Amino acid sequence: MITTGFRQLFDRFNHGLWPCAIIIGHTLLGTFLVYSTPRSSLAFLALVSSFFSLYYFKADTRFKIVAGVLLALVVIPVVGVRNIFYLEVIFQICVFAALALGLNIVVGFAGLLDLGYVAFYAVGAYLWAFFGSQQFYVLHFAPGTQPSNLPFLLPGDAFYLFMFLAIIVAAITGVFLGLPVLRLRGDYLAIVTLGFGEVIRVLANNLDKPLNFTNGPQGITPIQRPTMPEPLVDSFNNVFGSLIGHQASIADMYNVMFYFLALAMIIVIIFVTRRIDDSKIGRAWTAVREDETAAIAMGIPLVRMKLAAFAMGASFAGVMGVLLAASRTFISPESFSFMQSIGVLTMVILGGSGSIPGAILGAATVTLLNLQILQGFSLYLSELRQSDAVIPLINFAWRDLSTQLDPAKYQRLLFGLILILMMIFRPGGLIPAKRRKRRLAGEEAVTEQ
Repeated sequence: MITTGFRQLFDRFNHGLWPCAIIIGHTLLGTFLVYSTPRSSLAFLALVSSFFSLYYFKADTRFKIVAGVLLALVVIPVVGVRNIFYLEVIFQICVFAALALGLNIVVGFAGLLDLGYVAFYAVGAYLWAFFGSQQFYVLHFAPGTQPSNLPFLLPGDAFYLFMFLAIIVAAITGVFLGLPVLRLRGDYLAIVTLGFGEVIRVLANNLDKPLNFTNGPQGITPIQRPTMPEPLVDSFNNVFGSLIGHQASIADMYNVMFYFLALAMIIVIIFVTRRIDDSKIGRAWTAVREDETAAIAMGIPLVRMKLAAFAMGASFAGVMGVLLAASRTFISPESFSFMQSIGVLTMVILGGSGSIPGAILGAATVTLLNLQILQGFSLYLSELRQSDAVIPLINFAWRDLSTQLDPAKYQRLLFGLILILMMIFRPGGLIPAKRRKRRLAGEEAVTEQ
């Protein structure tokens, strides 16, 4: 009843000039709240959710493009430099959205359950970490020398070449993973891919002897960042300095640059994914997902389709791994644990398996829960513990509250509950794929009959 009433209200304001007015009002409200209260999580959520107003409301396409460009290229960088934590959260959303889109090809399009997807992420990260740091010199010429005393192997400009190189290397790695699992399905496929992901992490953790390739559990640092022209900082300050409230530093501009690079990767990945979804390959993946035997009978090359899915999904993760290594200037095996793969899979399932906007929404939801809502609530409880505040009705002092009750420690429990509720009440995800919508509608019609 509530859902029906909300849908009727939504449809009432989703025509004419109302969508444009709502999008503008939502964006201005979120921008004002973030600008005036730069440390408010609710204000930041109001701003980020304006992207979904652009998606849901039926406004003119040209208006949506202009509003989206202004929001992504002007509003986000300005409020991000004003409070760098917000820009970091949005960068994380972009990175995980790219990973979710890549895994969505493997799981959502082709129906191949991959629990070791983070391995391809690690391949791209360690590729640039090795060649974009002093690790090459440590390995070959100066095994006992401190990295700070050695030059970088490659200049910062090589970073852009390695973004393309990581696509190729990660895709080849995806093919190597796909070859041994071609005949496996379901749980067996999941177990083998899980093992592959753990093999990559264990190799990164132990390849510090007898030859030091990865520096073991200590990780590789410092990692070279791409070169950035210094006039860019002055230009940004001249245009937006009065809005920010302070002069942006080179470090601030690096954060903005990495955000732009991640955003560009998202746009390219969405374009490629949409083109493939509507192509012959995308339909072949759907056939493989629904019934492999029937797909083979229809003449679909099963081996090539599976390898193509693994290779394409891996390539997206590889390029984002390079971006992660350059932005953090440090990586270690702990950054690519099994729980990272589960986290990305959660994003795909939550948003909607096989759905492109669903994968992005799932990535944004999980990232915001992790970095904004749960962490912010835990910090708020920590502040209450340090005060003399009490709960009036039960006369309970906040300082006596156990730290074991911090919400940040129950992320996995919360995500598990969310997924259970999604499977019960919305099995297609927050934004089901179009084909999934048609199938669910058909099932409901059969049930009613």
